[in-house]
Amino acid sequence: MVDIATRVWNHKWKIDPIVRSLIDNDFYKLLMCQSIFRNRPDATVTFSLINRSKTVRLAELIDEGELREQLDHIRSLSLSRGESTFLRGNTFYGKRQMFRPDFMEWFENIRLPDYHLEKRDGQYELTFEGKWHEVMMWEIPALAVLMELRGRAVLHDMRRFELQVLYARAMTKLWEKIEHMRNLPDLRIADFGTRRRHSYLWQDWCVRAMVEGLGDKFVGTSNCLIAMKRDLEAIGTNAHELPMVFSALAKTDDDLREAPYKVLADWHEEHEGNLRIILPDTYGTEGFLKHAPDWLAGWTGIRIDSGDPATGAETAIRWWKDRGEDPTQKLIIFSDGLDVDKISELHQQFTGRAKISFGWGTLLTNDFRGLTRGDGLAPFSMVCKAIKANGYPTVKLSDNPNKAMGPADQIQRYKRVFGVGDQAEFDVIV
Repeated sequence: MVDIATRVWNHKWKIDPIVRSLIDNDFYKLLMCQSIFRNRPDATVTFSLINRSKTVRLAELIDEGELREQLDHIRSLSLSRGESTFLRGNTFYGKRQMFRPDFMEWFENIRLPDYHLEKRDGQYELTFEGKWHEVMMWEIPALAVLMELRGRAVLHDMRRFELQVLYARAMTKLWEKIEHMRNLPDLRIADFGTRRRHSYLWQDWCVRAMVEGLGDKFVGTSNCLIAMKRDLEAIGTNAHELPMVFSALAKTDDDLREAPYKVLADWHEEHEGNLRIILPDTYGTEGFLKHAPDWLAGWTGIRIDSGDPATGAETAIRWWKDRGEDPTQKLIIFSDGLDVDKISELHQQFTGRAKISFGWGTLLTNDFRGLTRGDGLAPFSMVCKAIKANGYPTVKLSDNPNKAMGPADQIQRYKRVFGVGDQAEFDVIV
């Protein structure tokens, strides 16, 4: 087993680059990339880093030269023969050749496009602009780089025994969570922690701990590279990025109102089975389900990613019943800010009423809370989002107004078009 503390002590990034493969990325990004490659190849999109935790002043913690070195390293990466074989020949969700030959030929030859980086008010402004299917591949690596460089900055002055004890405590903390979850019958849980992980080595350790500790209850990881290395299921479907960009490209209010469903109509043509998961909260779950076409009720399930998760699940169950569907045959995936207590609570509340699964993210792969002086390794909320499409601003409303993003006038327009009224506010943990 890798001695993570010793690797950190050595501080040699060329041995441990933060991102070491183009498939050190979330599986859903590859699935969406293929869809965009086929359906919107000419769309130009701008992605931008957004640090919601303003008290974490990244530009004062992270050396710009080191950041550029890591980003430039990512631009040098290309698929290895083994990685290409894994994507071309493996079975994902019961389907062989999930990735089509034309997409794979493009992916085997891609180098990620350039980036723009500058400092402002103690933060880094990091943006990527270009063809949508190219720049979208920066999102997860960019987040992973900033998260790990922040961690390395905090760990830099720790001595060898201090690092050993730190990681021993973090390992014990995670193992105690795993021991608690062992007692949950019929649990299904996956690793969703790539984007805000402490480090690649730590995410890999967490995944191996879940495999050993939970057995069949652990169903896979969103990280393609770890899935390949550890012979696990690669887990993922789609994200808010799709409706955000499709909506920004809408010409009229009527087109805007239909955009979230147009996205899923395109997706419906490409995928079957568990990939048919609705993510309804981009512009408010209640309104989305109220106006959803009947064919969406036949999809496999729904992912709850903002707002109160129990409320979201109850809303979905009522919607399925109203549409003549049996909720006990549907899948509900919880994926927002989860930790062991919330997982246990939701598992108890909804087991037997639907098929339940959990995508455990930051508090699986980056829970060092309370383990350093001043809590310098506590996770914080950072995203990398599409902010423009063909020059038009994107908007996200969410079921939590604290997660809303976009120009104020456009947020008001989207609320009007999608009929979003007052919303309860929830703290954004990660």
